[in-house]
Amino acid sequence: MSLWKKRQDGGENPAIHLGTFKLRLPFIHYRFEWSDYFQGLLMCAVDLAAIPLLIELLGMPFEAALAIVMLNGFLYLMHHLLGDPVIPGWITPAIPLIMVYVETFEMGPERVKALMAFQLILGLFTIFLGVIKWAKKVVFSIPSAIKSGIIIGAGIAAINSVFSAGGRFDLFPFSISITLGLAFYLIYSKHFSEIKERYKLLSLVGNLGILPIILLAVCISPVLNEANWPAMEWGLSKPNFELMINEYTVFGVGFPPLNMFLSAIPTALATYIVLFGDVLQSEAILKEADDKRRDEKIDYNPNRAHLIFGGRNSLMSFIGPDITMCGPLWAAMHIVIVERYKQGKKAMHSIIGGSGSFRWGTNTGLLLLPIVTFVKPILGIALALTLIIQGFVSVRIGFLESRSLKDLGIAGVIAGVVVSKGAGWAFAVGILLVFLIYGKKFFIDGGEVDSKIFSKIKKMDED
Repeated sequence: MSLWKKRQDGGENPAIHLGTFKLRLPFIHYRFEWSDYFQGLLMCAVDLAAIPLLIELLGMPFEAALAIVMLNGFLYLMHHLLGDPVIPGWITPAIPLIMVYVETFEMGPERVKALMAFQLILGLFTIFLGVIKWAKKVVFSIPSAIKSGIIIGAGIAAINSVFSAGGRFDLFPFSISITLGLAFYLIYSKHFSEIKERYKLLSLVGNLGILPIILLAVCISPVLNEANWPAMEWGLSKPNFELMINEYTVFGVGFPPLNMFLSAIPTALATYIVLFGDVLQSEAILKEADDKRRDEKIDYNPNRAHLIFGGRNSLMSFIGPDITMCGPLWAAMHIVIVERYKQGKKAMHSIIGGSGSFRWGTNTGLLLLPIVTFVKPILGIALALTLIIQGFVSVRIGFLESRSLKDLGIAGVIAGVVVSKGAGWAFAVGILLVFLIYGKKFFIDGGEVDSKIFSKIKKMDED
């Protein structure tokens, strides 16, 4: 096996075939993309935004939370190494659902066990679907009104977690207002979309996702007296793996009881509904790239993806349960990488090289104490921005799931129950409403499709 194996024109990158998986190693099976690596060094700041959640919901010290983030970061590498050509990330839309679920348990070992049980159920369920290849069947069998309500409810819960009394907005009101305004302008504004086509610098800023907003937060929050200036330290970061293992894993607090696994099932199913949207999005983005680049065949296998992120969740449930979960896609950065990939072979030799090099970069960044200490004061702001932007996306996608005005009405009720009572009650209410309204047409796309309202919603999204 020689270094720098080359692929045939129009074929896949070389790999060591391991059944469903295709093992590819840097510098051997793909060219290392240094520009994506250096971008990853900075974007590890987004991974670090999981730390405030772990501190708030599990009472975890910063160093123990950093250990979990680093373990999760290491497992991100499994995707490209085993043949999945994406940039993986959190299951961001489901974070509010998981927050509501774990808060029903007492702070301490009981809550940690509940999170373990939830993550293991989710992991084993996705592995099972990947093995039997039933992922699409399960999601498409759920009535549209229920899917719509769960996704909308997750989005509203995300926004509510920031703006509720005692939430992050109360801690950083001006910083969040300013950075959020800029974030929506850079990501969704038609005006910025038009002008960045004319100026390379603005195009570069737009392609960096929320990194420019995080850098702005570092600068303005101390000026506004809402956070401290970074206390820069040099050397390597200092995660506390011993504390994490002894107090926040199965090896320290014990295995969860059966009733916790049973109580986790509704929220796990709701989480799967929203994460499946990321799987579909991964497939669509890569198909577009595959059509553009004829020199490389992109092999995206949803079942293989299920096995990988299902395995990550199952493993993390034992060695480092995490509120953000192990998801199939980091949509914002995946789009940035794919857009550069579309520019041709000189810009990026292989999509595996781009996605893999980026994740090697984020892992390196997590090891560097200067980067960790630089963003530490504004991690709460970064998390708030992530939740609000995800809430915006989830509500939009949730509305598109509805097929009629009746669906939208049911979805609104379900969304309200998600926010106030959690996924378990939401499923119960949703099933009852769909059955009462649609009767025997329960499983036929939630009953009749109102083509007029459906086309109107679609047109609104395109506009």
